[in-house]
Amino acid sequence: MTQWTNVAAALCLAVLGQGLLGQGAGQAAEITVVGGMGVISGIRDLAAGFELVTGNKVNAVFAPNVMAMVASGAPADIVALNPPVIDDLIKSGKIVGPRVDFARAGIGVAIKKGAPKLDLSTVDAFKRAMLEAKSIGYSTAGSGLMVAKIMQDLGLTEPLKARTKFLDGFPAAEAVARGEVEIALQQINVILPVAGAELGGVLPPELQQYNAFAAGVLAGSKEKEVAAAMVKFMGAPENVVLVRKSGMEPPAK
Repeated sequence: MTQWTNVAAALCLAVLGQGLLGQGAGQAAEITVVGGMGVISGIRDLAAGFELVTGNKVNAVFAPNVMAMVASGAPADIVALNPPVIDDLIKSGKIVGPRVDFARAGIGVAIKKGAPKLDLSTVDAFKRAMLEAKSIGYSTAGSGLMVAKIMQDLGLTEPLKARTKFLDGFPAAEAVARGEVEIALQQINVILPVAGAELGGVLPPELQQYNAFAAGVLAGSKEKEVAAAMVKFMGAPENVVLVRKSGMEPPAK
């Protein structure tokens, strides 16, 4: 059996215990799950697994501004956002049912494909790698805010100011692939899919920070039962293999 066949078999056994296979192909539905740049890769892998074991169709849709999409009432069934935001949407009635935490993403450093890996094993090694870089990029939102705080706490903001470029609206690793910056710091799962770049290392444990993600069923969903099953699937410990596939981790306990 291939590795994917083994994974598929394990998933089928897992979801049998969750009661999801009862929605067989004869009752197939189509749902849409919306997420931003920081989580869409994980959603896609979970969607593929849910499709495999239920026969339902899942559209994993990237939205640059998920909250604006929710506010506009755009058709969708599930949204994935940070847990406190999901809580607020439940309170306002825009999400029905429980919040399900399903993943978190740590921060890594992107390098050009084929470039030497970085030594980021300790705080001192991380500082040295940053100071030796010819240019550095990160965003001004999400994990970029975490990176900015790390740089500030380490006293690196001013020394690196002239070599730092802020990258918004696209994966920072794309700027590395294009040669616009030597290295870029961003969520690991956002770095991994970028052609022409690769993961050069992850932040040492003393500096590592995580962006957490949760999902909820939108009140306007036309397929609430299937959407609720998908959300349950996303958070099930048995399906952590799909969360890890994109470079994310299961939520902290």
